[in-house]
Amino acid sequence: MYGSPLSTQAKKMMLLGSGELGKEVVLEAQRLGVETIAVDRYDNAPAMQVAHRSYVINMLDGAQLRDLILTERPDYIVPEIEAIATDVLVELEQEGFRVVPTATAARLTMDREGIRRLAAETLKLPTANFAFADSLDELKAAVASIGTPCVIKPIMSSSGKGQSVCRTPDDVEASWNYAMEGGRAKKTRVIVEQFIHFESEITLLTVRSVSGTTFCAPIGHVQKDGDYIESWQPHDMTPEQIEQAQHIAKTITDALGGAGIYGVELFLGRDQVYFSEVSPRPHDTGMVTMVTQDLSEFALHVRAILGFPIPTIRLLTPGASHTLKAVEESQSFRIEGLEQALALPNTQVRVFGKPETKVGRRMAVALTSAENTDEARAVAAEAAEKLKLVYS
Repeated sequence: MYGSPLSTQAKKMMLLGSGELGKEVVLEAQRLGVETIAVDRYDNAPAMQVAHRSYVINMLDGAQLRDLILTERPDYIVPEIEAIATDVLVELEQEGFRVVPTATAARLTMDREGIRRLAAETLKLPTANFAFADSLDELKAAVASIGTPCVIKPIMSSSGKGQSVCRTPDDVEASWNYAMEGGRAKKTRVIVEQFIHFESEITLLTVRSVSGTTFCAPIGHVQKDGDYIESWQPHDMTPEQIEQAQHIAKTITDALGGAGIYGVELFLGRDQVYFSEVSPRPHDTGMVTMVTQDLSEFALHVRAILGFPIPTIRLLTPGASHTLKAVEESQSFRIEGLEQALALPNTQVRVFGKPETKVGRRMAVALTSAENTDEARAVAAEAAEKLKLVYS
């Protein structure tokens, strides 16, 4: 079925976005004999360092994106970020290219408006109340309608960029300015969400494959400014909560279709599970699966993409992840403390290899397995604390 990579019989997978998650996808694809191509807007991105070849383009430039795909003619086009000219992917899919999971899923989840309207208005899933605004004046009116506190986000961003909690009407202008700074693709539209008083928030990794729809054990996580700091698996949930969560996840992923892994984010309220967001790709909080499951989220994603069966997903041990983030911008730095971190029991470290730091940018993650999640979280946090970014 597969020729050797770089041969005329090779199966080719192109990643659009080449960060730390894409890096793991490339490694898993290569384990199954796939030729890999990494694409991003900057050079030496993590996945580029392990792919067979790479390209630097503006993926929001439809002409550049189309030209590259027509030149390489990959068997699988795998979007790994939101900032892509998804209209071109829709066109290419109609021309016979395979977009993972589908071009429609990539387009709908590229901005928060498309996916929120699908979930709340079409599928009638429980969500926070929401509204959209295209200007500061519209935002003020939306906040007055939704009430404070509320959450304000750009309709397209990643890793929590531009997201803030607006606690009083006096905070609206600051939230608007922050959203404009953090949004991508020069979009000025924002979403305003009711602030749900939830007990916890989780990621339910949902896999669509030839074996049907299957779920990983729920992953709990803590976010700061919309970006995850730590995650753990499994997160404690009642049977009723698990049933609600799986129903929501299957409903939204069935609507989006295709094959691959989806990261479905949910709020666990006292009496209700609420849909929050969905990503049609491996999720940052799911890096913990590299130490907890027999097949990581990346291995599951690649298997599903390639059409291979996934008969079971086994949770082998409780575990946790904790990130190392940069506190300043620099192209001259090093990471120290690996020896101390790896001296802790059942601990691994993934250094992403990003070429420069930015404030708040994830640069590495500590992963720990233990007898329970409390212990795993404590050791993972200790390991991450031992890792240090030294700037020069």
